[in-house]
Amino acid sequence: MTVTVAIVGATGRMGQLVSRLIGESHDFSIVAKLDSSSALDDMLAAELVVDVTVPAVSQGIVDFAVGHGKSVLVGTSGWSATRIASLENRLAAEGTGAAVIIIPNFSIGSVLATSFAAMAARFYDSIEIIEAHQATKVDSPSGTAVRTAELIGNARAALGPVIAPHADQRARGQQVSSVPIHSLRMQGIVAKQDVIFGGTGETLTLSHETLHPSAYESGIMLALRALGSTRGVVVGLDRLIHLGPSDPEAPTGIPSDLE
Repeated sequence: MTVTVAIVGATGRMGQLVSRLIGESHDFSIVAKLDSSSALDDMLAAELVVDVTVPAVSQGIVDFAVGHGKSVLVGTSGWSATRIASLENRLAAEGTGAAVIIIPNFSIGSVLATSFAAMAARFYDSIEIIEAHQATKVDSPSGTAVRTAELIGNARAALGPVIAPHADQRARGQQVSSVPIHSLRMQGIVAKQDVIFGGTGETLTLSHETLHPSAYESGIMLALRALGSTRGVVVGLDRLIHLGPSDPEAPTGIPSDLE
């Protein structure tokens, strides 16, 4: 028996990818595809909801879904730490059993690069991020860059903010958790992020580039399959895969059927 899914934002690039992956799966089936003209009530026929829309409408979609007890996989950017905290408080207060998994980037390689950046952050005081996406991406900085900066800030909690001189100048980027982020929106690019660390007599660059949307496929199905057993709010694909020896109960790597 398959789990039924509603896809909100089904006509977009990511929505079409999610639709194809679910159509090819053996454990999920699509019962509703919503676009900008659809009524939100259309999602209520499904057991799970996937939101791949735009930042301006994502929160309203998630609020509606969890208000009706539906668990949601969010693949939309724009979820700030404040917005996530508010969602966590709401789920805890309402106790409906609904869960929300928020994934800034479904690429396994991107998740690893972000984790490596958080590891390196304790050893460098000068850190900046340059991220690039296709010209049609409506938000900047990207959700991946925001997530990376927040994890860098968490890793440096005992050390203080990074060195970011001349932060008042517009060309210095937007600061998130004290880390300057510079966004490029250009034709010919899928997605790329460089985290640059500056130290005495050296620089270190952690770079990840998405060459084709197929890079997101394993992460999408991994997150969707985790949604049914999740409680509360989970942020980041790194929370769903085992990235180190610190958690012996975590799954080891990516399940073979997702590779």
